[in-house]
Amino acid sequence: MIPVLLIVIPLVSGLLGFFLRSEKTARGWALLSSLVTLAVTLWGVGVDKTSPLLQANVEWLPDLGSRFAVGLDGLSLILSLLTAVSFPLIFIATWRDQYKRAWNFYALMLLSQAGLLGVFVATDALLFYFFWELALIPVYFLCSQWGGERRIAATFKFFVYTFVGSLLMLVGIIWLYFHTPDHSFSMESFYKLRSTISNSDQTWVFWLLFVAFAIKMPIWPLHTWQPDTYEQSPTATTMVLSAIMVKMGVFGVIRWLAPVLPIGTWAWGDTVSVACIIGMVYASLIAMKQDDLKRLVAYSSIAHVGLMALAIFATDQSGMQGVMIQMFNHGINILGMWIVVDLIERQFGTRKISQLGGLATKAPGLAILLVIVALANVALPLTNAFVGEFLLFSGVFTSTATQYNVVFTAVAMLSVILSAVYTLKMIQGVFYGKTNALTEKAVDIRLNEKVALGVIVVMIVFIGVYPKPVLELTKDAADFILTKMNYK
Repeated sequence: MIPVLLIVIPLVSGLLGFFLRSEKTARGWALLSSLVTLAVTLWGVGVDKTSPLLQANVEWLPDLGSRFAVGLDGLSLILSLLTAVSFPLIFIATWRDQYKRAWNFYALMLLSQAGLLGVFVATDALLFYFFWELALIPVYFLCSQWGGERRIAATFKFFVYTFVGSLLMLVGIIWLYFHTPDHSFSMESFYKLRSTISNSDQTWVFWLLFVAFAIKMPIWPLHTWQPDTYEQSPTATTMVLSAIMVKMGVFGVIRWLAPVLPIGTWAWGDTVSVACIIGMVYASLIAMKQDDLKRLVAYSSIAHVGLMALAIFATDQSGMQGVMIQMFNHGINILGMWIVVDLIERQFGTRKISQLGGLATKAPGLAILLVIVALANVALPLTNAFVGEFLLFSGVFTSTATQYNVVFTAVAMLSVILSAVYTLKMIQGVFYGKTNALTEKAVDIRLNEKVALGVIVVMIVFIGVYPKPVLELTKDAADFILTKMNYK
């Protein structure tokens, strides 16, 4: 019941939103819908994990062996919570942003939320694929209709990458479907294949699915669509892409790839790990040279997601739990960064670090909140990201799945150092030093922006100081996935 409501509420609200012809009404409708979705998600987090309220399985496409099967466990709960928390914060933070045909904009945002939640709760592979596409399609329109001057080129590049990835995923899912004994798309039927598919078949099917998920994360060298898309998309859409949608790829590897194809995952683990650490260092070095705030945050995201992917292939309990926790933490932290970028661009008409400076004297509230979010982004102790990254590095370092665990850990640590360099450089360039003609008339943030950033800061500090709730939420899910990944 609960996972069905998580899909139906934003789906119906989004469809109805197309008929609202007032920007004010559409904005309020979107916020109300997202708050109701958040309430339902918190209900799901609070009920007993064995409750039938967390599962639903009804007839959908019986001739194809596919059912409308959805469920909530620790993994899907934490990502559903991330999605449910993020959307109202996005709507509140961008409350004063103006859009042409705003009712269409907010309707598409809600449809994207429905697709994202469907991806995270689906326990049927065909249903998972259906919601994967439902989450992506509204984003194409959001980017192409409300993006920047180069939005068409960026959207086309985004479309090509994701279309190829979706096609490869569909081929892989269909191949697995035909090899299930009962010709079923159910998650349990797919998991049973782990011991029946030959080693050679596991290796090539692994790449069909992994490329699709790697594009979405994205992992080097499949990342080139991301900076352009983030830069050209409207900031609210960029927040969805960066905070939530990249987690679809990480989630896909954990839920649908590694447990189904453990031999393929083990055989290509070192290759993927090398790509991850190359991407982490490469993205961090590129971020250091950026003058555009949007592109800096975009490359920062590539580095952080690369660490999550690296920990998955370490196949260690603490690392896997760290991935699940860090998906939530990264989403919250990067959302805070995008909110700051949006309000700076809206107030000064620029995202260039070189054109800013001295904002701390004119906007102390903004400076304090940004520094906390930024320090969380570099995993300062007592912030939420420290908990996640400690588990991630612990998992990689103690991994028995590779003989290069020490090398991988050392190189990955380099990206953490580089992250601190470009983050502190950004803080110094934007908020400290002397004011100029552009920043002299700066005003501090308004109430809606303080509320959004304040909620994020509270979550950063709470999880950093008291991580027990998220640790308990994800432990069983991490153990279950690792059991399925055991190829011996």
